[in-house]
Amino acid sequence: MTSVITLLTDYGLEDGYVAACHGVIAGIAPEARVIDVCHLIPSGDVRRGAAVLAQTIPYLPQGIHIGAVDPGAGGARRAVAVEAGGRVFIGPDNGLLSWAVHASGGAVAAYEISNSAHFLHPVSPTFHGRDVFAPVAGRLFGGLRTADLGPEVPLGRLVSLPEPTSQLRDGSVEGEVVSVDRYGNTQLSIAAGDLQALGVRVGDTLGVWLGRRQLALPFRETYAAVPPGELVAFADSAGLIAIAINCGDAAQRLGLPPGAHVRLSPTP
Repeated sequence: MTSVITLLTDYGLEDGYVAACHGVIAGIAPEARVIDVCHLIPSGDVRRGAAVLAQTIPYLPQGIHIGAVDPGAGGARRAVAVEAGGRVFIGPDNGLLSWAVHASGGAVAAYEISNSAHFLHPVSPTFHGRDVFAPVAGRLFGGLRTADLGPEVPLGRLVSLPEPTSQLRDGSVEGEVVSVDRYGNTQLSIAAGDLQALGVRVGDTLGVWLGRRQLALPFRETYAAVPPGELVAFADSAGLIAIAINCGDAAQRLGLPPGAHVRLSPTP
């Protein structure tokens, strides 16, 4: 039996929403260890939540993983429990779970969470994290089968976010901004191995195209390798290329939101 339930939400820390979810879990499964992945996902930012969960899941024990970034709560979207890699992911079927499910080896089964016998009552239409996801996680921890949550969902019917992609072409690599963290560091879909394939090494200068703009950035091991206020590119902890400013906000300075197109190449 798993000993871990994890929580990722956009609930913030200013209110009691996270504590309410903890309280519901504790009341049903007091022996469960709850790990808070993140509660500062920008409100309704499903893509950011998906990226954080997917990049964190390899370091979390097998367990029950709740994702609650749910701008469609109370609407037509369904709630699902997805089995993947010995884990169970619980949340809205809006793509939030899809990248983490893929990172766990892919879904092997999925069920709609519709059996209200396992919910907290009354169910608030705007707080499924507390009234649906948390009690269901607690009951799964206690031995409830995912198949008891509701009808099986064909895996091809699950909502998936488009996977970030990169492409090597004509001596350069093209990708997109996957995520922007709280420091303003912009994580790209371009892996460190893509730059190695182009012959770029730490210490080189990197050509960066942002639409019509072209920059030349130092490629270093960390943002601290350049003076404060200077731009730098480096391979981040997920093995992806990031653009940052030492002690600054690169996303704001460069105007790089998630999804923005970026092209990198070696410089002569």
